[in-house]
Amino acid sequence: MIKHYPANSRYTADHGWLKSNFSFSFAKYYDPENMNFGPMRVLNDDIVQPLNGFGAHPHREMEIVSIVLEGQLQHEDSGGHKATTTFGGVQRMSAGTGVIHSERNPSSTEEVNFLQLWFEPEVVGVMPSYEQTKFDVSEMKNHLLPVVKKGSSSDKVADINQDLTIYLSDLNQGKEITFEPGKNRRIFLFVIEGELRVNQETTLNKRDSARITDISELHIQSGTESRFMLIDLP
Repeated sequence: MIKHYPANSRYTADHGWLKSNFSFSFAKYYDPENMNFGPMRVLNDDIVQPLNGFGAHPHREMEIVSIVLEGQLQHEDSGGHKATTTFGGVQRMSAGTGVIHSERNPSSTEEVNFLQLWFEPEVVGVMPSYEQTKFDVSEMKNHLLPVVKKGSSSDKVADINQDLTIYLSDLNQGKEITFEPGKNRRIFLFVIEGELRVNQETTLNKRDSARITDISELHIQSGTESRFMLIDLP
């Protein structure tokens, strides 16, 4: 089954310094029918104005992934980690037993647009940890490039405390990628730019998403030059 969520169905919060689009219940947006998709709990599409950001705040028992699409994102946490991420970079934080962190736009001139994803951990009570990885953007071309994966030992693929893989892809117009989910797996598909046709039955446009279950083979074809994220979930 492919369940399509158009971009305009997302909840939008505009605070001036921050504009967010929520794909799941978050903050003041609460929908008991839209709390999660398997262990996936949050997908926020955030735009933060120059020299603004999220001040120091705590988290527990959550796997948090940030993927920068444009601009710069500066991370700092109570574990002593400080790093700035741009496109081609991923940051993964396991909040575990508890961590305090901040996320800011360090630029004085440019916005930062990033995807903030939260996942429930597979194992609770772990020590907090932080990881920043950098992948080769050219390897996204007409290919599903893993950028986050459980058990990763690569400095190009962030490790995560959950049985999932996050892929990114740049698909040329008319190209097709086939993906075969394992048995009882869930697939979350999110179009960053462009237009995709899934199994010749569902068209997804920019910032649309799909939640996919009970399908043994996915055929993803681009109607235009497209960039998308695919998440393979339990």
